[in-house]
Amino acid sequence: MKNLILVLLFAPAFAFATQGNPGLEIISTALNTGDIETLSKYFADNVEISIQDREQIYPKAKATEVLRAFFDSNKPKAFNQVHKGTSRESSDQYCIGNLSASTGTYRVYLYLKVSGDSATIQEIRLDKQ
Repeated sequence: MKNLILVLLFAPAFAFATQGNPGLEIISTALNTGDIETLSKYFADNVEISIQDREQIYPKAKATEVLRAFFDSNKPKAFNQVHKGTSRESSDQYCIGNLSASTGTYRVYLYLKVSGDSATIQEIRLDKQ
């Protein structure tokens, strides 16, 4: 009986803790396969992209071209999320992971602006390890 009460008390908290923005999971899957079409659906109007210390803010269409060129030159093999979390000041999310590509491994940093049920990618960093 005690176990049942504990389960009933903690089940809602566990369910809440495991909920996240489904966009982050879709974005991770898109990174895993190099699916720029799906990934670009989550771009903000302007996206900060940093690839190997070359950092620039691009409009959505140009950001799509830049990442398409990156994926064409560095064919993704797998993306593994290492850490994800929520900003202290807001509900914005971040994700850190490793992208295994044909040219090596890249550390990926994503920053997503969350507004209601939607999330947009504000920043992507790709640093070769």
